[in-house]
This record gives sequence, structure tokens and C-alpha cells, in this order.
Amino acid sequence: MNEFDLVLPTAVDVREVGMRDGLQLEDPIPLVDKLAMLEALVATGVRRIEVTSFVSPKAVPALADADRLAAELHQFDGVHFSALVANSRGAVRAVDAGIADLEYVVSASDSHSQANAGRPTAAAVAAVGEIAGLAHGAGGSLEVIIATAWDCPFDGRTPVVRTVDVARAAVTAGADALCLGDTIGTTTPLRVVQLLDAVRRACPGTPPGVHFHDTRGTGQANALVAVQAGVTQLDASVGGLGGCPFAPGASGNIATEELVYWLTDAGVATGIDLDAVLAAAAVTGKAVGHPLPSSLVRAGGRNAPSGAVAPVGRAGTAG
Repeated sequence: MNEFDLVLPTAVDVREVGMRDGLQLEDPIPLVDKLAMLEALVATGVRRIEVTSFVSPKAVPALADADRLAAELHQFDGVHFSALVANSRGAVRAVDAGIADLEYVVSASDSHSQANAGRPTAAAVAAVGEIAGLAHGAGGSLEVIIATAWDCPFDGRTPVVRTVDVARAAVTAGADALCLGDTIGTTTPLRVVQLLDAVRRACPGTPPGVHFHDTRGTGQANALVAVQAGVTQLDASVGGLGGCPFAPGASGNIATEELVYWLTDAGVATGIDLDAVLAAAAVTGKAVGHPLPSSLVRAGGRNAPSGAVAPVGRAGTAG
């Protein structure tokens, strides 16, 4: 090793969230288009997909077909499907639909919790035990995703101790896993490492995953420092789609293809084929009907040499 080497794990586990987070701000698309998108994502080699959310159809109309989509998952082998829920009613719906591996969102800030779930943080935390029981009773697991872990669009910066308290209470109540969410894409690398360290010290047996948004262009930098700090569970969304309906200014997640691009180049295994992700992004763009925000999609994927360079005259310049 020399002084310029990055210390990275040999492999990371990427969860694809484009089917849920990526679509929740979009206009509803037909189930047949969602299934085409899902088929393309499964073909990438990704082995964890957050496939939908069992929330109010009025609040998130784009995911109103959660039950119908869940009924089609039997078509796909070898993939760990999970669903996001916002309360125990959603957990019951998910389990009844055949999805027992759940993600339950708890906002670390009260104002976002009220906007997102209609109750303060303490009340949301108090439901962890019940939702964990529902998941475990169905043979599944519960991951608590802590939204606004770093910042809230209404309350500003979230105190580290507040996020740590939510994490500790969730694990105590039965959560099997934790994920720290940068809901509005405001955090930066130093703050990422500081919060990871604090949560790990509070919950030593439950290493957290991370969920970054690229709203301010720091998402991939945050992913890099998280991986350097030992995180091996990361969320990403095909094409960089995503955002929270209840967080003003929130925009897309870090793009799956961009994450896979630099991880693969750094020798970190993901099990995901980059060209297949780009193909899935093309299917996704067609489904949503607009260009995707991913820089790698706009660039056309990997750099491909175009061949011999034509001579440039005296007036030619290079940027």
C-alpha cells in the first residue's frame, strides 16, 4: 500500500430503490411498464430491490398498485424483495400481499415526521416494536430507515444525538437493520463519517446502511467516504430518479449506474453489470417519459474511443 491507496472493502451490497423512491414523485405509470422496468433491473444482477411502498394511495398515487405489483413478484427468482411502510397498517398490507421484509421510515426530525407520517418522531419510534413483530411473525425482517438523519427541510440541521437516539430505540424495539437517510441531499462527507461513527458506537451490533440523495451534487462523494468508513450496504436508484413527496426540494437518489461505475473501477465487487444497468435506465426513461438525471446516462456510459483524430487546422483549439 502507498499513501495514495484507498482503503475499500472487497465487496458492497447495493439495494436498488428505483422502483419505490425513484417512482414515488413520478406520474403513475401502467403496471406493465413497471414490470418491464423490474425485469430489466433483475437482469443487472442486483440482488436486493425495494420494489414498492405500502402507503396511502392518495398521498403517493404513483405507488397505488403496490398489491398488484407484489402479486407479480413470483416471476423473478434469486432477488430479495422488500417494501417500505410508514405505519402498522402499511405493514399489515405488505405482509398480506406476500412481502415480509419491510423498511419502516422514522424521521429523526419532528416536522418531517408530521409531514411524512402525520405524527411526531416519538410516536413513530413507538411503533417499531409492533411493525417488527408483524415482519418477524411472517418470517421476514425489519429495517428502520431514519429519514432526515442529517438535515430536515423544515427544522434545519438534525442534531447527531437525535438521530442516534432514534437508532438506539429502533434496535432496542426489535429492528434488524438500520439505514441513515439523507432525505434532502444536504450532507457532506465529513458529516457522513461523524454520524456513522456516532451510530455505530450506540448500536455496535447493527452496522448502518446509507441512503443518499444527489440534490446538491455530493451524493457519490458521500458514498465514497461511507464505503471507506466500512459501510457495505448502500441504496441507489436507476437513472438517479427519486425524491420525497413530503420534503420540499428533495430530488433524485444517487444513480445506481454511477455508483457501480466507480466501485467496479476501484475493484469493489457489486455483482451488478454496468451495461445492464444502463439498459435498465433506458427502459426506465421510456417508462417515465422524460430524461433521467444521471450524468452517466447522459454521457452514454463508459468512454468509448472514437478512433483516429482528424487533423485540426491552425484555428483549432482544445478545451
